[in-house]
Amino acid sequence: MINNKKKVVIVGTAWPLRGGLAAFNERLAREFLRHGNEVKIFNFSMQYPSFLFPGKTQYSSSPSPEDLDIKSTVNTLNPLSWYYTASQIKKFDPDIVIIKYWIPFVAPSLGKIARLVRKNGYSKVISIIDNIIPHEKRPGDNLLSKYWVNSVDGFITMSKDVLKDLETFDNKKPKVYCPHPLYDHYGEKTTKTTAKKNLGLDTETNYLLFFGIIRDYKGLDILLNAIDKEFFEKNNIKLLVAGEFYTDSKPYLDIIEKRKLENLVIMSNGFIPDEKVADYFNACDVVIQPYKDATQSGVTQIAYHFEKPIITTNVGGLAEIVPDGKAGFVVNSDAGEVKKAVEKFYSENKEEEFIKGVKEIKKNYSWKRMLESIDEIIKLTDKNHDSKK
Repeated sequence: MINNKKKVVIVGTAWPLRGGLAAFNERLAREFLRHGNEVKIFNFSMQYPSFLFPGKTQYSSSPSPEDLDIKSTVNTLNPLSWYYTASQIKKFDPDIVIIKYWIPFVAPSLGKIARLVRKNGYSKVISIIDNIIPHEKRPGDNLLSKYWVNSVDGFITMSKDVLKDLETFDNKKPKVYCPHPLYDHYGEKTTKTTAKKNLGLDTETNYLLFFGIIRDYKGLDILLNAIDKEFFEKNNIKLLVAGEFYTDSKPYLDIIEKRKLENLVIMSNGFIPDEKVADYFNACDVVIQPYKDATQSGVTQIAYHFEKPIITTNVGGLAEIVPDGKAGFVVNSDAGEVKKAVEKFYSENKEEEFIKGVKEIKKNYSWKRMLESIDEIIKLTDKNHDSKK
């Protein structure tokens, strides 16, 4: 893709749908375009039925991206749309079809599209795997994921843990690990003071940032229980929670009330539009991810773009990309350990030291590297195919 121009199709979430999946697919499309490839995105016309969607809306309020060719054709519950989408993809005659996989619910629709496209004997279908084993498990997950891995030619995983999980479903098809690239499209680094003013925050206060959709496995309860009121008040620290609840908010609000944290926690609990993301990251001293379970995280890559240190937990692939003591702290998923890490960060004035580490580490997470990994998988699938002749 970098030296030889290709026709590329991306199947998956994009505008007018919102969120991290859309952000990834659109940024990937732009990287392909930047290298001279021809790109089309086949988006969902209906991703989740409204009654299954945990947030307020699935749709973005941002204007349509004029630089991307997006066609909304895939209805996850309508097989006719799967056949139609596959026919439109085959008319384009792509060299490569890239499909993100993150949840078993999409396996029937995206898997069928992949199988239909592969019948042309030409297009290579590559899956970028977020999770092959979901964080929130349901009956039938393994069967659906098995259907998915049998639908494509090769895989890219963005954490080593997922690569290991994938081996339990398939040990023959080519697969490579490529870490999640930087989310570098949310704006530029500005001063903390400017960002705080934009958000209406006190400019003298120090802020920890918990960012993104709130689900139980992300450990916000651990973080709330880790707050030492005396330490926070003495050092003028507050926790800024920015993201929409995709779970019952009551248990979290109960912790705030029970522990009398109302003056130390700022809850900004709607979906954060793209144009506001930069302010939240620029305003904080450190990003904190107290996850109970994880694979990789786009939040980490936003933090790195804005050159922010990270306090994270030693789960999934998070510790792979946050070197402990260099770009932040890695601790166990325990309120006591999170508390110690926060207090050490401020007591030992670690911010500037960690920022230097982040500036060095962020060089490893380019979108060019993702394209090179896709090239590698294509070559491996060709070699795999030749060995079977």
